[in-house]
Amino acid sequence: MPQIHAARRERAQAEIAALGAGAALITSRPNVRYLTGMVSSNAALLLPAAGPGVLATDSRYAEAASRDCPDLELVVDRFIEPALARLAAARGLGTVAFEAQEMTVERHAQLAALEGGPALVPLGRVVEELRMVKDETEISLLTRACAITAEAFSAALPGIVPGRTEREFAVLLERAMIDIGAEAPAFDTIVASGPNGAIPHHTPGGRPFAAGDLITVDCGARYGGYHADMTRTVALGEPAAWQREIYDLVAKAQRAGVEAATAGADVTAVDAAARDLIAAAGHGGHFGHGLGHGVGLEVHEAPTIGYGRTGTLIDRVPVTVEPGIYLPGRGGVRIEDILVVRAHRAGAGAAGSPDLLTTTTRELLVL
Repeated sequence: MPQIHAARRERAQAEIAALGAGAALITSRPNVRYLTGMVSSNAALLLPAAGPGVLATDSRYAEAASRDCPDLELVVDRFIEPALARLAAARGLGTVAFEAQEMTVERHAQLAALEGGPALVPLGRVVEELRMVKDETEISLLTRACAITAEAFSAALPGIVPGRTEREFAVLLERAMIDIGAEAPAFDTIVASGPNGAIPHHTPGGRPFAAGDLITVDCGARYGGYHADMTRTVALGEPAAWQREIYDLVAKAQRAGVEAATAGADVTAVDAAARDLIAAAGHGGHFGHGLGHGVGLEVHEAPTIGYGRTGTLIDRVPVTVEPGIYLPGRGGVRIEDILVVRAHRAGAGAAGSPDLLTTTTRELLVL
């Protein structure tokens, strides 16, 4: 897809030029992949404000870089960042913008100390902002990642039985993702049973499932570099009244959040659509995290949907909606889906319905 990556670089170059820099040094791995297609543990891109970019990697990836990025000049060097900084200076690119959110102080100091090297200025999250809006190829990859996730969850679900541990089920689910076609799990699967469900990011351990548990499973497959993210909470045995109560409340809040996630919506208002329902029921103190986030080449991307955040949702932005209630010592519920925000329909006044990419039922499953 060299043409797609070239178009992305052109959009980034416009931002670099507006900043007044001669070039940008792109060092974030997801950003390098987004702009070049290169998948590597050691690659960086020198992107001038105008003209062709220069990709640097070491000998381990040189052949792959030549194959996958034929339209880019290639520099093969073990120490890629100094090599590109020296090249920028040699080509008269006196000011180079760097990704301050990714570069360590130590690495910055090394570049700043280069004799005759370029002046360094922060780039900001320019590439991350470009990545926020997905093209249809990206949405297709994300859709497939979500389909694998749903299929794997369905295949693994019979494995939730009394006596099986959280960790055993996490391994079972991740194995199913790989068998169905995932590159890898998108992140470490969360399986939180019984009182562990009160910990939003619980690490699966040796606790065996037991009748009466609510069990929260937060999982996702990675496909083509794109990350799915889905959470479901199930009941092992007939749930108690308090369990059904908080499940129904979270499900109601989640539906409200999904309906509010339309093009032009303020992210704080989307968060409030779900959070206010939970707070009105007396559980405001039991929902501490944001309502959602963007997904793509990383499992957590811009935008963030939460209280105290700014910005609006726009067309073709995939986001999660994931309210939860967490009761210390008792358990919890979270329901999470990925949707793609869609713009107004042609000739209509209402925003288009979002595309829900995660298809597993949101009804409480009683196992």
